[in-house]
Amino acid sequence: MHSQLGRVFWKGVHVIHRTTISQTFAHQQRGHICLPQLIPLSRNLCSNSKKVHATLLYKYPAWREYSCPRTMLLSCEHMKPSVTTLAMRTMTDSAESKEKQDKANASLRAMKYSFIVLSVLGAGVSGFLLVTWGAPHKDEDGNDIEDEFSHLPTIKQYLKRTWREVKVYNKMIQEPSREKLLPEPLKEPYIQPPYTLVLEMTGVLVHPDWTYQTGWRFKKRPGVDFFLQQVGPPLFEVVIYTSEQGFTAFPILDALDPNGFIMYRLFRDATRYLNGHHVKDLNCLNRDLSKVILVDWNENSFSLNPRNALHVRKWTGNDDDRTLIDLAIMLKTIGISGVNDVREVLDYYRQFDDPLEAFRENQRRLQEQEAMQEQELKENLKRPNLASGWNKGLFGGLKR
Repeated sequence: MHSQLGRVFWKGVHVIHRTTISQTFAHQQRGHICLPQLIPLSRNLCSNSKKVHATLLYKYPAWREYSCPRTMLLSCEHMKPSVTTLAMRTMTDSAESKEKQDKANASLRAMKYSFIVLSVLGAGVSGFLLVTWGAPHKDEDGNDIEDEFSHLPTIKQYLKRTWREVKVYNKMIQEPSREKLLPEPLKEPYIQPPYTLVLEMTGVLVHPDWTYQTGWRFKKRPGVDFFLQQVGPPLFEVVIYTSEQGFTAFPILDALDPNGFIMYRLFRDATRYLNGHHVKDLNCLNRDLSKVILVDWNENSFSLNPRNALHVRKWTGNDDDRTLIDLAIMLKTIGISGVNDVREVLDYYRQFDDPLEAFRENQRRLQEQEAMQEQELKENLKRPNLASGWNKGLFGGLKR
């Protein structure tokens, strides 16, 4: 502790080495920097000049107290509170700076070692893939099968075959897993619904929820049972087309649809990966697009077929939601109406920010018109008909 304070104060002496001791004591009386802040509490500073030390003892008796290492801590109580605070703060800052520097050096070493490990692993994996994918295919007897790269040098053969496999895997990731995602429409005597309804699962039917107690769970949206019952066969062919993985979505759909209204299920492998998004390609559904309606909240998901999409708001898990009820009524109205091309109806509702709200408003106006027509019809029936009364009077008298 003494040596540390001595080093701190020694730095102060060097800063003001041109200031005389008498001026320093004068500054102390004026409330400025005091001598104990600048001179170590030891005779080490004056070891090279006994005359200066004797002068200090003669002119300033308090110097004896400050120059004695044993009384260094006792003299602190004669100092101003800022002296000890300044010394401790300086030592603390120095320790913190050293600790930060040590942490920075440790981080750099860890980053360096991590880079070396990753480089070695990357080189190993690359070499393994080059040997595995670049090798020629074998027949049943173990002989090499010639291909378009067999006439090249061995190194180029392996590089070309590896690059070909990379493109194949890239195509598997970006494009749907098959050209026709759905089987052919049902033929008679089976009933094929006239329309196809494509639904996103997450954000439309369920909402993912995570807590520390339960982990990930999927919350069922209010009105799901009513919705599936209204839009299910024979009116719509219901298809789940989601960007979720199959192993995640399958158990959720099994619990969500115990009655089997959902006819087909398509997952992430059936999407097309474009610009960092999993896009639903309705052209691969093997269905007439004039009869296909896609319900989704993500505009990037239907960028390839925007005319077939009915954009709805994403459900965030609130319990007072009734979107599925309004959506079921709207879709059932379209199906019952026998629309030849659903894209024309969707084009009309696309101009509104909330298509369901616009549909509700149109339904309200239609009900008002029907009520007015019924009222007019009742009033017309109550009015006396002059022609019928004249005929009754004319021909009624002929009856006996």
